[in-house]
Amino acid sequence: MSGSAPLLFAAKGNGRASTQEQASDPAPAPRRQIVLDTETTGLEVGQGHRLIEIGCVELIQRRPTGRRFHRYVNPGRAIDARASEITGLTDQFLADKPPFVEVAEEFLAFIEGAELIIHNAEFDVGFLDNELALCGARITRLRDCAGIIDTLLMAREHFPGKRNALDALCSRFGIDNSHRTVHGALLDAELLAEVYLALTSGQVDLQLLPDTGTAASIPARFQAVDGAPLRRVVSNPAESELHDQALARIDQRSGGRCLWLQDGTRDSAQESA
Repeated sequence: MSGSAPLLFAAKGNGRASTQEQASDPAPAPRRQIVLDTETTGLEVGQGHRLIEIGCVELIQRRPTGRRFHRYVNPGRAIDARASEITGLTDQFLADKPPFVEVAEEFLAFIEGAELIIHNAEFDVGFLDNELALCGARITRLRDCAGIIDTLLMAREHFPGKRNALDALCSRFGIDNSHRTVHGALLDAELLAEVYLALTSGQVDLQLLPDTGTAASIPARFQAVDGAPLRRVVSNPAESELHDQALARIDQRSGGRCLWLQDGTRDSAQESA
């Protein structure tokens, strides 16, 4: 219900209604999203494979905040040779890492109440739910504490019949993934954040990854929450002229009530019509 909508009450004695302004609703909480990826000892959770790495990137209102969650996990079993080749992780490297039970609560606290963005969510959610259940965590299903968006399903809707793996989507959207020589949960989450923004709005180049440029010369309104620069797209003269012509047509059909021409640009738009 809108904060300005009146509440109606039946008045005693005369059957008429009186109004009382509803107290202003609190501002809605900013949309919080967590882009998440995992690496595992193998492909099938049903065959006893376990989690070995978790990587998460936080977005608020579709912008990176700089907050990340990244942990390596000792799976308590050997990594398949193929998984080790893909991730670059070895049994020796993971030997001194904590088991999942020691990071479970910290992980849940980071994602709880957010919207999780995952590529091929069935895979990652299956492994995470298994780990949560095995360690007796207070929450044993991700869906009980967070919403889930599967970018693989989204990509298949956008590009039916095409390859929609992370590397293929990076290539399709012009996202630089040249440094992705192995699969890493945090790196893949950072790349997936850019892919997700491209899939949903075309907004790419969020500078989630290391960059040689600086944000000093970019106006604050074009910077991400953590100060990393966003790419500013400026229309060329031909596009600006087409835009003005469209506004002039809207203004004409609305009897001069085009809101976008209330800032003094009415005359120039009419000249372009």
